[in-house]
Amino acid sequence: MNASSPPRPQNLHAPTDKEEVDERRMELMVSYLLLAGVVLSIASLLLGLVLDWVHHGTLRLVYLIKGVNYFQFFVHDIAAFAGPHVWASRTFVNLGIALLMFTPFFRVVASVVFFALEERNIKYTFFTFFVAAVLSYSLFLR
Repeated sequence: MNASSPPRPQNLHAPTDKEEVDERRMELMVSYLLLAGVVLSIASLLLGLVLDWVHHGTLRLVYLIKGVNYFQFFVHDIAAFAGPHVWASRTFVNLGIALLMFTPFFRVVASVVFFALEERNIKYTFFTFFVAAVLSYSLFLR
């Protein structure tokens, strides 16, 4: 290398400023999505426990969730909000559980949208879509 040639970059795969900004936006989106899901879940669970304590004098919920998939579990909770027992403690506890279970699913779906529309990365979009499809199967159809 002579004195007049420009210096060569050390890392040919160093991220550009746009890649760093996109990565930071993705991290923020995921962190806010996960934080919102957990906070809403905890709030719903606590409300359900407080309502149970007020109505029954105990913090012990006894019920089975056997034999239903996630979709049936979640639809049952949505139907409970439309029914006469909207303030039932079990409804809020179930909603908190459903929100907590659904939070990672929303994260994967948001990643599919991000990789497809923002990054325009076919490979990551395909892989993330595959993960979303497997999660959808396990949550709703199994």
